Amino acid sequence: MSSSSEKESNMRMRIASLASAAVLLVAASAGAQSVTKGTVEGVTNFAKVESTIACGGATTPAGVAEIKKLGYKSVINLRMATEAGADVEAEAAAAKAAGVNYYHLPVNGSSPDPAMVDKFIAAVGDTANQPVFVHCASGNRAAAFWMIKRLVVDHWDEEKASAEATALGLTSAPLKKFATDYAAAHK
Repeated sequence: MSSSSEKESNMRMRIASLASAAVLLVAASAGAQSVTKGTVEGVTNFAKVESTIACGGATTPAGVAEIKKLGYKSVINLRMATEAGADVEAEAAAAKAAGVNYYHLPVNGSSPDPAMVDKFIAAVGDTANQPVFVHCASGNRAAAFWMIKRLVVDHWDEEKASAEATALGLTSAPLKKFATDYAAAHK
């Protein structure tokens, strides 16, 4: 093969490799979800992940009505009934009045119960519940549980799931460890 033919062939191979890399990069970034922060009356730290999920912190009964107005069909409350400011009964009544499915899955942030993760994954995975609004007091537990869903159900890698969870409000190292340990045990 002549030197100009070899150069031409090498150039074509480089162009094909670069084109393939560009396609892979675009495909990989398309799979990432962006987190959109917003203000919702009666909801602390509202963050929308995609069309089927949003996470937040402390939510008042009036906040449940606002969540309904935004089109959410379900509320998953991860707060313990004993937490200061948690009014589980009033929130459940507000959800019923608004026609929203309501799940109370109490999670102790210091020692989360893996059984609650199983219930969470079942609830968020049920299309009849979507879109779902998940909350706790600050958004930490909601983000940690969503991270688990990303790792176990969506098969995201830890770095990508962690970045999204951090954007949602996951700041607790022990909750992040719980999420990664749970995912490792359930893959």
